[in-house]
Amino acid sequence: MKISWGTGIVLAFVGFISFIMYFIVTMNVNKDFEHELVTDDYYAEELAYQNDINKLNNAKGLAENISYSKTNEGLMITFPKTFDYKNISGKVFLYRPSNKQLDFETAISLSNPYLLIPDNRLVDGRWNIKIDWQYKGNSYLFKQAITY
Repeated sequence: MKISWGTGIVLAFVGFISFIMYFIVTMNVNKDFEHELVTDDYYAEELAYQNDINKLNNAKGLAENISYSKTNEGLMITFPKTFDYKNISGKVFLYRPSNKQLDFETAISLSNPYLLIPDNRLVDGRWNIKIDWQYKGNSYLFKQAITY
């Protein structure tokens, strides 16, 4: 049996369409390919984004910014030594891109010039850390992707 050019082209189109439809169905049905939004209320956060830019610029103007290190006890976040740690307030938000259930937020209340996030709260891998903090009426923001 001999296949003509027209039949071959039709078979090629049908094969290509079948191939594309297979991937569309696979992406819609398979739970491994689900992608969630970074935040549930992203429209409201987009409107407040200029405030974040201003806080980041304030943090860039500091002589010493926040630093962090991994210790046996957990993640140690150290605030600038030139600031009185008793006047620092704010919150720390840790976002896990691969699993929304691991995200958490904690308030900053310091009795030392550092904040320790316990090791049992953190899973090894990539985290996005966002520290929104205030000192004597000035607001600062520290954002970084870290590997724990």
